[in-house]
Amino acid sequence: MITIIPYQSHWPEDFLALARPLREVLGDSALRIDHIGSTAVPGLAAKDIIDIQVTINDFDNVPRLVAALGSLGYTEAVGITQDHLPPLYQGPATDWEKRYFRPPTSLRPMHLHIRASGRPNQRYPILFRDYLRAHPVASAAYALIKQHLSQRHPDDVDFYYDIKDPLCDIVITAAEDWAQSTNWQMGPSDQ
Repeated sequence: MITIIPYQSHWPEDFLALARPLREVLGDSALRIDHIGSTAVPGLAAKDIIDIQVTINDFDNVPRLVAALGSLGYTEAVGITQDHLPPLYQGPATDWEKRYFRPPTSLRPMHLHIRASGRPNQRYPILFRDYLRAHPVASAAYALIKQHLSQRHPDDVDFYYDIKDPLCDIVITAAEDWAQSTNWQMGPSDQ
């Protein structure tokens, strides 16, 4: 069931509590660990699920990654190996490659995304987050659409993402214009 709740001030601390053990077990193989998604945008209503992106160099050593995360109780979702491909994208599909891990049941609800450094799908969620942080009207409109979707179709996850993914592609287009006009750069990692 999809439930959107008002922003919770403890979400940044929840992220840090989840990220610390990831940093410890992954060490230098995690180039960045970032709080992404709606819970990373102050004031934005969201599902009570912390999204974390771990940036790695490449996917050459997935077994080591699986073993390291497995030591914390995470399990790889084997069928999830790519993000949604934005319309009209011209590059290779591998630009959107990722790995997704499910947390152990002892942890709060969260999503763990592993993406490779320098690829568009690694940049996308950080730019998206920063754009919404800087644009409260866009953030509020985004929240309103998510709330309406969840209220009208709370049990239809596919429908929710069928609408939300193209909406995110619209927002990222505006975010790209904003990034260019402000010389936006990816800031330091959150962890």
